[in-house]
Amino acid sequence: MPAISTPPPRCKALIRGEVVPLSLRVPFRRPPVWKRAFDIAGALFLLVALSPLLVLLAAYIKCVSRGPVLFCQTRIGAGAKRFVIYKFRTMHVAQEVDSHRDYVATLIHCDTPAQKPEYKNRLIRGATLLRSLSLDELPQLFNVLIGNMSLIGPRPEVLQLEDYEAWQLRRFEVLPGISGLWQVSGKNRLTFNQMVRLDIQYVENLTLGLDMQIAVKTLGVVLLRHNH
Repeated sequence: MPAISTPPPRCKALIRGEVVPLSLRVPFRRPPVWKRAFDIAGALFLLVALSPLLVLLAAYIKCVSRGPVLFCQTRIGAGAKRFVIYKFRTMHVAQEVDSHRDYVATLIHCDTPAQKPEYKNRLIRGATLLRSLSLDELPQLFNVLIGNMSLIGPRPEVLQLEDYEAWQLRRFEVLPGISGLWQVSGKNRLTFNQMVRLDIQYVENLTLGLDMQIAVKTLGVVLLRHNH
């Protein structure tokens, strides 16, 4: 597992209050052929294998909550381009977007460990289980097939462009992923900067072996989280 990197000196100088426009500073590294093949094969396999579960989850959400089955949201992806991400809706309509955006915007400017926020009074019935098993993320397999996400990569965030500091921009050089290096790092409480550094380590060490390692470990992390 690659070690956590620290921002190089030239980037540290940029951290001090300077925010660089993403559209001018973030190149997009087109994914290698092996990665796109891995993404398509993996996403198709999972969609076929999990299709009965997807149908059941969609029917359940429709039964317990009024509104759409899918939650669609604009995120920042590769090259700082915006795209629409798909998730199973786990909160009541119109309550999911602003709450999470405000939480992450606060997190990025402090050095406290990140924890997934809980909005128990806003969750639909059964949402806690769906989230603990990451079942709400399954529709992102369609994002992978479309090509604006990968199975493995930095997680896409909901932040406004101006919330990012200059040294953090390298995480946008590759496609965002359903799972990533920091999710399987074995550390339960990472600060936002630590998560970004792990994302940058992934960008710098992109290999098929690393993708496969993260994919296998992701399953273990999800099962361990559920058992606890």
